[in-house]
Amino acid sequence: MPIIRVDDLTFRYNGLDVISNITFSVEKGTYLGIVGPNGSGKSTLIKCILGILQPEQGRVELFGKPLDRFRHWAKIGYLPQRLNALNTHFPGTVEEIVQMGLPKKDAATLRRTLETMAIGHLASRLIGELSYGEQQRAMLARALMRRPQLLIFDEPTTALDPETREIFYALTKTLNHREGTTIILITHDIGIIGQYAQNLLYLDKKVIFSGTFKDFCSSGDMTGLFGPKSQHIICHQHDQSGACG
Repeated sequence: MPIIRVDDLTFRYNGLDVISNITFSVEKGTYLGIVGPNGSGKSTLIKCILGILQPEQGRVELFGKPLDRFRHWAKIGYLPQRLNALNTHFPGTVEEIVQMGLPKKDAATLRRTLETMAIGHLASRLIGELSYGEQQRAMLARALMRRPQLLIFDEPTTALDPETREIFYALTKTLNHREGTTIILITHDIGIIGQYAQNLLYLDKKVIFSGTFKDFCSSGDMTGLFGPKSQHIICHQHDQSGACG
């Protein structure tokens, strides 16, 4: 049973299609990278899947249930593309905000998660006093605390420094491989995501490509879109001899 099933999804804004006739599914344990140009509908697609936006047509199932009957939101962790600016006087520390990711206090998990995202030294700081990048790391930590079955990240590394970005990507790979967490990650880093994800969805208002990175590597359509050199850089399927494997 797919964790997510999307069938013929269309969303319009001011009469114009933002996404059109989108169909794909995500199996349990998959790490899916969603890429595409700016304005291609990536964030809109995720918001329709989560019921934040109402599509014009189509059907969404989560964990085998139609979206309107799905009630087990604790199974899903979601970090949106943009965090609303936090009030500088908001009376919550980083430790308190991250702890919200768990229904019960767990000091060991909290400490480990803070250190993983390199914000242990910020635990007692008010969340509103942090830089945007530090706030982003705190919200990532909160999403990771509960270890949900499905994690959805929308451009999560935009405000992160290169070292923290690498830590984040490595952590998602660990969650996927060791714990079987299903991950969907929207990213502009199309040249990087193939190091971590197994599957790729290339979106430009409609599905341009959907499949494994090995399928991407052998796709003539993708060769035409990216050129053979860029295609093979993106796929990350080649050994040092250049053989795809």
